[in-house]
Amino acid sequence: MELNEFTAMYNASLEHKEGILKQALDYVKQRKGKGMRPMLLLLTAKLYGTVNETTFRAGIGLEMLHTATLIHDDIVDESSTRRGQASVNAIYDNKIAVLVGDYILSTALINVSNSKDIEIIKLLSVLGQTLSDGEILQLTSNVSEDISEQAYYEVIRKKTAALFEAASSMGAMSVNASVDSVEKARLFGQKIGMIFQIRDDIFDYYDSGAIGKPTGNDMLEGKLTLPAIYAILSSDNSEMKKIAMDVKSCKASPEEIARLIVFTKEQGGIKYAEDKMMEIRGEALELINKEVHDSSLKEALTAYLDYAIERDR
Repeated sequence: MELNEFTAMYNASLEHKEGILKQALDYVKQRKGKGMRPMLLLLTAKLYGTVNETTFRAGIGLEMLHTATLIHDDIVDESSTRRGQASVNAIYDNKIAVLVGDYILSTALINVSNSKDIEIIKLLSVLGQTLSDGEILQLTSNVSEDISEQAYYEVIRKKTAALFEAASSMGAMSVNASVDSVEKARLFGQKIGMIFQIRDDIFDYYDSGAIGKPTGNDMLEGKLTLPAIYAILSSDNSEMKKIAMDVKSCKASPEEIARLIVFTKEQGGIKYAEDKMMEIRGEALELINKEVHDSSLKEALTAYLDYAIERDR
């Protein structure tokens, strides 16, 4: 199976002989994610051609860039956990974690350069800029007095959807798909990424050890997400708006955050976010129905789309 081959190549690319770097890289490899982006990249490549060495190298470069940014994000957020496990900076320290992230980023560049496709190399480089831009945008939006859906969507397009856009685009590019096909693949990836982040944000309103973060963790970090944004904008509750502003400036207490979460649910914020996911699902499904003619691939991509919405972690 191509995904198993991808995983083996990914792990081999992070081998190191000795020392703290070996220990840190081994730990990173143990923290397995859901494999959503590699799966999307492989499915898109199969849609337009045959999975090949370029496909694998592009995917490894993409996933390593993502891994490096997560390590750096944990340092910026001063987070001690990642997916319910200790973060790299919690096990070692910030200095080691920064350097481990840098090493993985450099390894990403080596792998993507081995694809020998200048457009894929360029796309990964631009992605790195976009992810950094998104992280800075989120940090600056936290201190802004503006609460808007538009600002929220701009952040998640740059922080999450961009990764899925790159995955689907690279999959198509790796098999020499047409410019039009690459663009359709990119749009599908963008919609998947938007759904994926909205679902992640909904998780924050419920307590679950399986998810790996407590209720309100995003708010404790100063992040105001779609359910609460809708709840605030659809009411004239000045008390809740003040708490929301305190959330953005990291001044809200756990008790205030708990009250805002209850208010968000009562005001229909969760349902609004779920409805938004279903709206985007319809747009993504339309792309599948127009672009995919192979029944097995159509089934796989539809199942992938539905998993992004229905997953519980």
